[in-house]
Amino acid sequence: MRRNLRSLSNRNYRLWAAGASLSYAGTWMQRTAQTWLVLAELTDNDASALGMLTGLQFAPLVLLLPWSGVAADRFDRRRLLIITQCAQGLLAAALGILTISGAVALWHVYMLAFAFGCATAFDSPASQSFAAELVGDDDLSNAVALNAAAFNAARLVGPAIAGVLIAAAGTGWVFLINAGSFMAVILALAAIRARELHKVQDEGFGGMGEGIAYVRSHRRLRTALLALFLVGTFALHFPLLISAMAVKVFHVGPGRFGLLMSIMAVGSVGGAIAAAGVQRTLLWHLMMGSALLAGGYACAALAPDYWWFAAALTVIGLAAVTFTTSTSSFMQLESDRAMRGRVMALRVAVATGATPLGAPLLGLVAEHWGARWVLVTAALASLLAAVAIARELRLGRQP
Repeated sequence: MRRNLRSLSNRNYRLWAAGASLSYAGTWMQRTAQTWLVLAELTDNDASALGMLTGLQFAPLVLLLPWSGVAADRFDRRRLLIITQCAQGLLAAALGILTISGAVALWHVYMLAFAFGCATAFDSPASQSFAAELVGDDDLSNAVALNAAAFNAARLVGPAIAGVLIAAAGTGWVFLINAGSFMAVILALAAIRARELHKVQDEGFGGMGEGIAYVRSHRRLRTALLALFLVGTFALHFPLLISAMAVKVFHVGPGRFGLLMSIMAVGSVGGAIAAAGVQRTLLWHLMMGSALLAGGYACAALAPDYWWFAAALTVIGLAAVTFTTSTSSFMQLESDRAMRGRVMALRVAVATGATPLGAPLLGLVAEHWGARWVLVTAALASLLAAVAIARELRLGRQP
């Protein structure tokens, strides 16, 4: 276990991990409260309004790609993260104040969600590539996996805390608490010893076009992005995939649906902890994750009852985190240090762009062929990703 937690021996990483863990819980609380605000308080269960909200929040991750990756490589990442964390905290506070005062309208939520997405667009590549500055390349895989464990643990507790707070104090207070959680990250960043960081930022003048050209010329990075696109488009839509089976096949209510989400999150935390034991992420780790994901979805598609399906979800959760953390650490380790911000921005854009593309397609599959075929589609996409990686391994003759 000590090997799995080795990054925590680094003071700077401990500070960052502590602050980020609190912020992750706040983020999941806000997502839950924001969904409730739109569906239950500002509309009459209008799913299209929720879809608009999701689109506005995630669109900037793609739209700002030409600048976000360059910023992560060009500027001091610690200072950039302080700015983005401050911006997100202020936006959460604004939404909280509007909601508590009773002045909030749907357009306020839309506007603030888009602004939050803009801040996140610059925060994500900087945050992901900042791990290498904290611990260096030797412990990068471990740091990324521990971060994933914290994120998925927050996914377990954040929505539950939000539900209690919404009932007890109101939706607005959840937003204000999330605003406060960003202070934990800001204070941690301020306390980090800058002289102990492994500085990697680019001092050149290349833009995002240089980053795209770099990935295009790097076959192993292209393969990792292709695999991420396939899995992200068809196999990472967990609410859709799980609800299709829970409601249409097993006919369960919201309580047992929520239990399925929690069971999968437990598998995700287990997968992240297991991945933390890896010394250095190699391409075959991505292949293992996507192949295991294909097997988990195949078992879920064939599950005869609710509990067999729940068991398959633990495998899916474990495999999904193994795959996503492996792509993050592999792509950083495979990239030149000066290009990591731009490479990670491309990774974020591919993962984000896959979401709006895959959801409608999976919805059509569910409508015309049934819920089990949605899982079969996810299994086939994951299998194709594994085959693409296996082909690259065969061509490269090395892991």
